[in-house]
Amino acid sequence: MAKRRVAVIGSGASGLTCIKCCLEEGLEPVCFERSGDIGGLWRFQETPEEGRASIYKSVVINTSKEMMCFSDYPIPDHYPNYMHNSQVLEYFRMYAKEFDLLKYIQFKTTVCSVKKQPDFSTSGQWQVVTECEGKRQVDVFDGVMVCTGHHTNPHLPLESFPGIEKFKGKYFHSREYKNPVDFTGKRVIVIGIGNSGGDLAVEISHTAKQVFLSTRRGAWILNRVGNHGYPIDLTFSSRITYYLSKILGLSLRNRYMEKQMNQRFDHELFGLKPKHRQHCLLHQKYGKSL
Repeated sequence: MAKRRVAVIGSGASGLTCIKCCLEEGLEPVCFERSGDIGGLWRFQETPEEGRASIYKSVVINTSKEMMCFSDYPIPDHYPNYMHNSQVLEYFRMYAKEFDLLKYIQFKTTVCSVKKQPDFSTSGQWQVVTECEGKRQVDVFDGVMVCTGHHTNPHLPLESFPGIEKFKGKYFHSREYKNPVDFTGKRVIVIGIGNSGGDLAVEISHTAKQVFLSTRRGAWILNRVGNHGYPIDLTFSSRITYYLSKILGLSLRNRYMEKQMNQRFDHELFGLKPKHRQHCLLHQKYGKSL
């Protein structure tokens, strides 16, 4: 019986693992990668590329290597707990080489369309149209795995800033940011206090004349390093933490965690104390189990 063919779209973190899983299940994967290399989000380039996620040069992942590594291929011991983007990419390269995944990837191949076959109700098959060097090709697959990520398109709500068309300075989304050199001696406002906003405000402050960080409702700030030097995500993901979260009331958990975070610096003193309690942050960052 012929192997079932599976189209894998994208060769980033998810794409690579999907190729390997297909092979382990006796399937025949064909991965389509629109660029000329693996890595997806984690492959830094000096200029943002249309249709592809973009990161700045200094990005360090906010998940520890103990939590982010693939279960079948641990990250080398000499790598830091929180890796620079170049080290994350190198890890993916090692993973692909270890399991011989590159031969299943068709680089510089764009997926133009994916649609059901006319007999989909009985065959379950998909028609995939791809383009490589100006040549289009149509293939039929038994399954499709979409591994294209979700950081490609920037959200720039200019309608929320009346008068922006009269602004004489430069404005852009963090997707276009690469390094702080262009901001030397300038006054800068960073809007948003998510991971990118916090990173950029700190980095730009080393070259700019003045930096403002604008936040709509404040934020609870977590350090990457927790008690006794353990990565913070390991601390929150322990069995004892899970057990305590089940027996303690929400109010007590909030009070304890907020006290811990305020020991590093008083959020109210710095104008950062948010209206929401800390459990909202942990729910978003680490899932419902916490």
